[in-house]
Amino acid sequence: MQTKPSPETFADAHPGRYWHVLDDGRVQCDLCPRLCKLREGQRGLCFVRARRDEQVVLTTYGRSSGFCVDPIEKKPLSHFLPGTPVLSFGTAGCNLTCKFCQNWDISKAREFHRLTDKATPEMIADAAHQTGSRSVAFTYNDPVIFLEYAVDVAQACHERGIQTVAVTAGYIRDEPRVEFFRHMDAANVDLKCFTEDFYRRLCSGHLEPILETLKYLKHETDVWFEITTLLIPGENDSPAELEEMTQWVVDALGPDVPMHFSAFHPDWKMLDLPRTPLSTLSQARDIAMKNGLRYAYTGNVHDFVGESTYCHDCGSILIGRDWYVLSTWNLTDDGKCTNCGAACAGIFDGRPGDWGARRLPVRLGPPAKRPARA
Repeated sequence: MQTKPSPETFADAHPGRYWHVLDDGRVQCDLCPRLCKLREGQRGLCFVRARRDEQVVLTTYGRSSGFCVDPIEKKPLSHFLPGTPVLSFGTAGCNLTCKFCQNWDISKAREFHRLTDKATPEMIADAAHQTGSRSVAFTYNDPVIFLEYAVDVAQACHERGIQTVAVTAGYIRDEPRVEFFRHMDAANVDLKCFTEDFYRRLCSGHLEPILETLKYLKHETDVWFEITTLLIPGENDSPAELEEMTQWVVDALGPDVPMHFSAFHPDWKMLDLPRTPLSTLSQARDIAMKNGLRYAYTGNVHDFVGESTYCHDCGSILIGRDWYVLSTWNLTDDGKCTNCGAACAGIFDGRPGDWGARRLPVRLGPPAKRPARA
């Protein structure tokens, strides 16, 4: 599905990849499973990829809805450089239409007036370095739709020794999937449910491409990844579905992939449902661990027990967390339990960072300054 023809010329757009011309003259975008077929001036459902002069272009290259230094735990990533700051940004648009979207003002944007920050890949890498960020996260909206920009930013970051994080729904086709994740060091993938009906009815998408992305990450890359499921009361929180989902994760991906069960709050087009109770999140965590997952977390709530990391071997607490603040730390520099020596899966680099729960907006332009410690 795509928008109606538009008189826009997309003069400042960046050439896109993954498309071909059909026999009827339309251009098909091959980036994601939607396969939008475009006539001149039309945009895809994501709204940021468009047809211009018999090719697909990216209309948001170099444009952002804003930059902010966040704790890495907010992505959420609990086993990737804990306690460190990450420079986060997104653009606009999305290739799913989730009725429960928590970032709908960005992902559902159809006006680009929100994209006030313009930045080259080199500017973003410099800002990350200047603010002391260990990584840059592509987040707020799905980075697969601005693949060309994300890849260029990732290359600039890697030249400065800065790692990259993709926060994504994983709704991408085989060939672009390879290129996109080749440039990522870590990812958090939204596994929104475990039924085709949910994806079709609430996201206008399909389940299988996300499962393929998860299997690809596990078996064909070195990308560290974690999974998030937003539990929506009455939609995807039944014990039966959680049993099936977590059993699949253990069987297909192994026991070391962390899963985050996050609390829903009414938003966008789902305002008539209640918030997710802590008891539902705790039940999901219990089911996951019963089925063999070593690391399962509750999210969007204050729950020290559910947010902390424990040794899968001796049961000792390894990393204590309250929201985004770390407390207990019982890991060696190479990520092993100080009590029994069992390895904790993840990417660790000595002692944890001390960024905490701070959120620091950053404007690109003049050289960014590293913030003073509170």
